[in-house]
Amino acid sequence: MEAKNIGQAATASGVSAKMIRHYELVGLLPAPKRTESGYRQYNDGEVHTLRFIRQARDLGFSIHEIGELLSLWRNRKRPSRLVKAMAETHIQALEQKAQELLAMKSTLEHLVHCCHGDERPECPILDGLAGGERVAAGRSRTPAARLNKPSRYKPSRPLR
Repeated sequence: MEAKNIGQAATASGVSAKMIRHYELVGLLPAPKRTESGYRQYNDGEVHTLRFIRQARDLGFSIHEIGELLSLWRNRKRPSRLVKAMAETHIQALEQKAQELLAMKSTLEHLVHCCHGDERPECPILDGLAGGERVAAGRSRTPAARLNKPSRYKPSRPLR
């Protein structure tokens, strides 16, 4: 088992050196051993933990949730139902986020469809953004209902 410096640990784990230092700072990774000259040294177990963290981040878990998952991962006597419950809760949050993203996409598609995209100065996209109300995010008001109001801007010259 050869100790790795931060660059080698970053390469082996797929986590940047900057993020490794951040994970140490927030407590996901314990402070590593250091050489006499102060360089960080990581063992294979710490690199494995970094891979775990990277996978959890790739799945969208928060730093706090990853801390909980690491605690469960290290506790070999933990009931798997706790891990499953965390994953199910995260799936629900991802579903909500996906719905919000789709609502934003739908609103933006509507705005783009309403815009002529020519030399005229009026622009429904900018009107929608400047309207003062939330444009998207799948809230109680439908995006189309909020944005189907007449433009406040009048062209400076007649439309052709």
